[in-house]
Amino acid sequence: MARALSNKNMCDAKFQVADFSGEWLATIGKPELRGAWIIFGESGSGKTHFALQLLAYLTRFVDKVAYDTIEQGYSLSFQYSWNDANMGELGNKVVILDKEQIPELRERLRKRKSPQVVVIDSITALVGFTRTTFTSLMAEFPNKLFIFIAHEEGGKPYPAVAKHVRKLSEVKLRVEGFKAFPTTRFATSEGGGEEFVIWPEGAAKYYAQIIDKETNQ
Repeated sequence: MARALSNKNMCDAKFQVADFSGEWLATIGKPELRGAWIIFGESGSGKTHFALQLLAYLTRFVDKVAYDTIEQGYSLSFQYSWNDANMGELGNKVVILDKEQIPELRERLRKRKSPQVVVIDSITALVGFTRTTFTSLMAEFPNKLFIFIAHEEGGKPYPAVAKHVRKLSEVKLRVEGFKAFPTTRFATSEGGGEEFVIWPEGAAKYYAQIIDKETNQ
């Protein structure tokens, strides 16, 4: 049994915080880069592009990141997304994992100089991913950040295990119409909790159509 922490331990503890600024500070706050975050939304809403934008920003704070493209794989469609987000500018700070399932990912992350941040796209495409798998993954790699992408059904992450991941994630980002709407545990007086516009033109068109539809009803 681990020893209990005192009140003073908790009050005086120092944590390593990523000094976010600008729109990322406004949306997420100043986070620890470990544990689990989740991005979820309907197909075509901008999840992958947003995840790539976020991953690119995180390279300012860590040495190496990885994008596990389980759903699309090493494909032309993913290359379009990759290039559209200007990921080539990151050089060797980012690696692409081609449909790497959790057992293989674990082996990779056990190595020295392995990625500190991993995007898993998506939970839907993971084979045999359960609550137990999630818990053991977090326990084995407590100092790494896992950003899970999930589809949405009825406004909630899908499948069922994605709902569990959402409950335990420090940052939750629901994407709709090329905007990300955050729920973050890292909001401070400096920022956190504001929507993030992923693609201004696409967002403007999407929400203009909603307004037009409501007006004409």
